[in-house]
Amino acid sequence: MTRLSESSLKQFYTEIYFILKETDINIIEVWSEISKISSLNQFSNSELRDFLNKFNFVSLKKGNYQHYIVINKILFIIDIGNTLKLDIRSISEILNYDGFEALVQEILSRNNYITRKNVRFSDKSNFKSKTSQKRYEIDIVGIYLNNVLLIDAKQWKRKDSFSSINKAADLQYQRAIALKKNPEFFSGFVQKLLGINTKLQRRLPLMLIPMMVTLEDNSIKINNNQIPLVSIYELNSFLQELQNNLIYFSIIKVDKINVQKTLF
Repeated sequence: MTRLSESSLKQFYTEIYFILKETDINIIEVWSEISKISSLNQFSNSELRDFLNKFNFVSLKKGNYQHYIVINKILFIIDIGNTLKLDIRSISEILNYDGFEALVQEILSRNNYITRKNVRFSDKSNFKSKTSQKRYEIDIVGIYLNNVLLIDAKQWKRKDSFSSINKAADLQYQRAIALKKNPEFFSGFVQKLLGINTKLQRRLPLMLIPMMVTLEDNSIKINNNQIPLVSIYELNSFLQELQNNLIYFSIIKVDKINVQKTLF
């Protein structure tokens, strides 16, 4: 038998969570001895394989002449939140900054966004003289239909001041303007991300939406300049309801794409 009762399933998740919690936050793929997960002791080898195949966040791999349970932190966090309705904010703390970005990226991907992390581009805007900043970086860019999310991912918690978050959101808006003012890079980037055969003209105008994703909910959903502030807990619902809420956000429209026959 390869099923667990609801209480046993909760124990299975809990045991894995504590294994991950005790692991270096810089590690995404965690290897654990099977014996450390007592809820699996009832299974034979064949039953164990059958049971683990039901979950996308865990697998069985061999190393040093024995089998180990291998757990993907990102997929586990999403699965445990969906299955047991636990607070994704608290379990997200087992991730470092790169892992938090990867979690945001995974949630976007599950909502049909094509994504890219750490997008860097030259500053050709009029902000250059004010900031002495020659290059910008956007943590995560996600594109679905004609919406282009420009995400600044922060592991900020509730104790962080609104003024700090408000200022960071304004800087993200500035990055969005700078991206629009570098049309050569932006056009090439979008085509490379979506594919050269994508009929981009049908998506115009593209809507650049600067936003913040934070670890915890700071109770403020939008900054002083209408930049959305979204906790990781609310990100999935934010994406699903985005189309109905666009009127409330600061959006930068891109009406023209320079179509390139070859991509850099």
